[in-house]
Amino acid sequence: MALTAICRRAVTVSAGALALTLGLALPALAHVTINPGTAEKGGWTKIGFRVPNERDKGASDKLEVQFPTDHPLPFVSVRPIPGWTVKMTKGKLPKPVVSDDGDKVTESVLKITWSGGKIQPGEFQEFEVSVGPLPKDVDELVFPAIQSYAGGEVVKWTDAPKADGSEPEHPAPVLKLVDPAQVGEGVPTATPPVAAPPSGAPSVAPVVVTRAAGDGGSDGTARLLGVLGIVVGLLGAGVGVLGLRRARS
Repeated sequence: MALTAICRRAVTVSAGALALTLGLALPALAHVTINPGTAEKGGWTKIGFRVPNERDKGASDKLEVQFPTDHPLPFVSVRPIPGWTVKMTKGKLPKPVVSDDGDKVTESVLKITWSGGKIQPGEFQEFEVSVGPLPKDVDELVFPAIQSYAGGEVVKWTDAPKADGSEPEHPAPVLKLVDPAQVGEGVPTATPPVAAPPSGAPSVAPVVVTRAAGDGGSDGTARLLGVLGIVVGLLGAGVGVLGLRRARS
């Protein structure tokens, strides 16, 4: 009886640990993030806005990303995705900005909207953008994002980073900028400039959704599987000890 109670207690503790792990891991997996999250100051880079579907039912079918207006990006181009339509909106800045080269900038890309495709439950999509040159006088760029679902739900990933380093409830995607000397420390090198869309009316480019099999971007899923493996191992050990005890009796 004592052994049975011990086994039950082990199962209860393991289940509690699993629930706590899931509670901590799943929100992190659901964030809209930038991949890679770091780039070189003054350089060019390709970034992907990684968007997971965090719901059990219903597809996510729209993403709107707002671009910084205090440090506008001079050249922005998008990579087509099958099944998706992209709309780049340009407009006047709230106030003129002087670039690193001393030029006065009054207009830039204000936002990019992807729509028409579907991100099903358990899937994610990356919306890639080539940008540059990046500013040299700031350590990060914030890209507030609004994610929509087919049923009408809207999730605003627009909370700015907190000064104390803690994570807000709905953090906005952030691109960290580092000095060129740090490029060798795992920071992607600058990519050649990509031609910017012609100025004037917002550009619209049709695109698609291809499911990438076996994408390695879900570290959180690997951790979750590891926790499940530990729990299963504990259960198996408990059952084995209980069976051995009964056989001896």
